[in-house]
Amino acid sequence: MTIRRIAATAVAAAVTTPAVLLSVSPVYADAKPVTAQTGQQRDGKTSVEDLRKAAAAAQQKYDEAVAAEKAAVNAVEAAMADDAPHSVAAAKARKEAAAAAAKATADKERDEAKAARAALPETATADEKAEADKKLAAAEAAATAAEARKTAADAEAAKAGKAADDIVVDAGRKLAAARKAVDIALAEKRAADEALADAEKRVCVYEGKLTTTLTGLPTEIVAGSTVDFTVRVTNGTAKTMDKVLPSVFFHGTDKSGTKTVDDLFGVQWSTAASPAWKHVAKDHFLGSVTPLKKGAHADIKVRLTVDAKAPAGNGTALVSGQYVNNDGTCGGNIALWHDFTTLPAGSKPATSGTVTPSKTTPGTSGTTPQGSTSSQAVGATTSSTSTTPSGSTGSLASTGSSSALPLAGAAGAAVVLGAGTVVLTRRRKAGASS
Repeated sequence: MTIRRIAATAVAAAVTTPAVLLSVSPVYADAKPVTAQTGQQRDGKTSVEDLRKAAAAAQQKYDEAVAAEKAAVNAVEAAMADDAPHSVAAAKARKEAAAAAAKATADKERDEAKAARAALPETATADEKAEADKKLAAAEAAATAAEARKTAADAEAAKAGKAADDIVVDAGRKLAAARKAVDIALAEKRAADEALADAEKRVCVYEGKLTTTLTGLPTEIVAGSTVDFTVRVTNGTAKTMDKVLPSVFFHGTDKSGTKTVDDLFGVQWSTAASPAWKHVAKDHFLGSVTPLKKGAHADIKVRLTVDAKAPAGNGTALVSGQYVNNDGTCGGNIALWHDFTTLPAGSKPATSGTVTPSKTTPGTSGTTPQGSTSSQAVGATTSSTSTTPSGSTGSLASTGSSSALPLAGAAGAAVVLGAGTVVLTRRRKAGASS
């Protein structure tokens, strides 16, 4: 496809649906889940990006809580250690209090001295009485001093013991608080993780193993004629897809590439299960396959009618496929373009060949259908509204998001073409012709 042809398609998308290019250019990039919007909310819900940030913040909070709990456990162990300063002080105080038990000895000696003084006979001499009184006074003084020492030692032991106990109790309280914080942080982490997982399930992803191919479309189509071809969608994944929506979008210009004639293309589809021809709706979907089992494929007959008023020029058919599952997961592949030439009414094609798909962009799986060759019918679920709109701005003007997916088939084309092509086109049109 020439630069002019690519640019013309991109211009049509940019002019008629600028929001598509601006919002979906990251879609399917590097096969990472993304949303069609990058703001804080989408459809009134928190964006996946913000949910990821919330989950990361919850994880960090949980990690910090676990670390704090570990530190609290270590603090309790340190508080209860025998070599902790407060434990050493308490042990010393207890030892001193135990040593103060000498009071009992002093009391005994005092009592014995008192008994000895009382036991002196009346015949005792004055010196004997004086000696007994002296011993009694000394014993009483010793007992009084021992009493004071014991009181002080007991008080110090109680004080040191209480201080040590307070440190251990405080460490225990901090450990209990840390464990409660871990429980709260874990609950918040689980809630954030679940919210993120639930949101990511509902974010559309690139799926290269869902392939859509187009066969039988002539390389030259005469205005005023009708051609039939086939679109095949293949589920090459290992899982059943609950609902698959193949799509085809036609874009055409005159030979100059500046005049869009999309409104002169009429598209219908039909299947073996629903043989009546139905006009493709504004979302460009060719009905739906419900379900498409792993390895299976489904064929859709497509009929293109080119209005007799169509000028000689160039055309492009873009074919893609999307899926949505009952659990909310969804995704799709990148559209492949197929070039053809439109001839004026009454002309005769110079060749009977059929189009071949363009090269895929990096990350796609190519154009060969994957999986087995078993076939599955397509359900007739698409509206029968005609795709031929009035005006000449191109059918993308009527392209809206499907109720099943955030992106319609034409959006896949925008992904392939890229916003950069739009810029290139504008520069070329503002400068020289190619």
